[in-house]
Amino acid sequence: MDFPRTYNAARDFVDRNIDEGRADKVAFIDPDRTLTYGELLSASCQMANLLTALGIPREARVAMIMLDTVDFPITFWGAIRAGIVPVPLNTLLNGAQYEYMLRDARAQVLVISAALLPTVEDVLGDIECLEHVIVSGADDGGPHIPFQRELAQHETTFTPIETLADEVAFWLYSSGSTGNPKGVQHVHTSPMNTARTYAREVLAMDESDVVYSAAKLFFAYGLGNAMTFTMAVGATATLLPGRPTPQSVFAMLKAHQPTLFFGVPTLYAAILADPNCSPQNGSARLRHCISAGEALPEEVAQAWKAKFGVEILDGIGSTELLHIFLSNRPNEVRHGTTGKAVPGYDLKLVDEDGAELGDDEIGELVVHGDTAANGYWNQRAKSRATFEGTWTRTGDKYFRDTDGFYHYCGRTDDMFKVSGIWVSPFEVESALVAHEAVLEAAVVAKEDDEGLLKPKAFVVLNQGQEAGDLFESLKEHVKQEVGAWKYPRWIDFVDDLPKTATGKIQRFKLRE
Repeated sequence: MDFPRTYNAARDFVDRNIDEGRADKVAFIDPDRTLTYGELLSASCQMANLLTALGIPREARVAMIMLDTVDFPITFWGAIRAGIVPVPLNTLLNGAQYEYMLRDARAQVLVISAALLPTVEDVLGDIECLEHVIVSGADDGGPHIPFQRELAQHETTFTPIETLADEVAFWLYSSGSTGNPKGVQHVHTSPMNTARTYAREVLAMDESDVVYSAAKLFFAYGLGNAMTFTMAVGATATLLPGRPTPQSVFAMLKAHQPTLFFGVPTLYAAILADPNCSPQNGSARLRHCISAGEALPEEVAQAWKAKFGVEILDGIGSTELLHIFLSNRPNEVRHGTTGKAVPGYDLKLVDEDGAELGDDEIGELVVHGDTAANGYWNQRAKSRATFEGTWTRTGDKYFRDTDGFYHYCGRTDDMFKVSGIWVSPFEVESALVAHEAVLEAAVVAKEDDEGLLKPKAFVVLNQGQEAGDLFESLKEHVKQEVGAWKYPRWIDFVDDLPKTATGKIQRFKLRE
């Protein structure tokens, strides 16, 4: 994919839509406002002028702790327009976590939604690099700068800075499921590359599409779904600032009738378990549903298709590669697999020594593609361990069948052997979820009395189910589904499972 040496992503995503006649086309809808492409251009120029007036230099970082509203794309593209680096942060963290990332990024500006300000207010005065705080969604910013009122003071024109195609455009922080999150640096060309590969080649997105992504904009998956994908083709995104519960998802689907819905496996399972789950409470226009974040259990995929008549296209991406690089495709769905390589990416499986493996052999998935990040900010050893030349290690174990479909086995750190044979936690979890009593499950390794590793399961039951005598029933069910040696020797029935803000199960907490 060729890009000119001088390339600013804001020109391609914002200005081009005006050049192609979409100034009056609605780009974003949140519960309070709509934003056309023309209004986005004007407002992003005002943001670029505001940041420049504050004295923020090129390549400085602007942190964003922002709910999914139209102010998010205004801030993101305004910063990029000015050659400044936006850094969206997870909106579900605590003050100490925000303090770590604001210091780590050396952010000079923080743009924050008013509802989230109390979480971080106590630590702001202690962060020496932070010069300005801009508050979105409030008429009065108090001691801080009010977003809307200040934006209105600035001009609606700003010529994009002549950044380079290989220049860092924005950061995203990894989820931090096993330690402090890492700043992942992406260049200007990566968002359009993901749109050209997955959005166009797999989903065939165009300007007639309306998108709702339950995955939030701070998450690499959600950033593509509800912003860069839609803007790349001139489509419309609907935004929900609040938490995506089954009830709120139904409300969004019914109100906006999207053609594309992006979710995560735990949400799909929760929707199916909800008593109000029916096609009448969804969107009659859905042509594709998409899942990522974790592997999608086969039972959930089949139940969704039976209920709504629409396939879920399961795929996998990462913050390091920005979006999905391996996916099922329309008219080529194989439940229980993650599909095949997305056009533009090469995949291989390797063993512990880096030797490439063949079909039906379990190994770590490594990926070659143009959207790989430049590296982790100030984390040289971890960058070298993940980014090996043009290949990126995913940390995910897979095997590829003879038809070329990839089957997820688990995270490299989660896999273990029983009687000398690899056990995939995901395989055992999928078997448990297939039982009518089970909503969610997580499996980890535990030592028995002889010091040998065996599966232990943590199970969340469906509403109305009681643990009772289920232990024996679930053991036998797993034996029948996936093999006699893989059944869980211990089962804890719990109310919920520990997860990251992006929906991934934190198995390390269960191992602890």
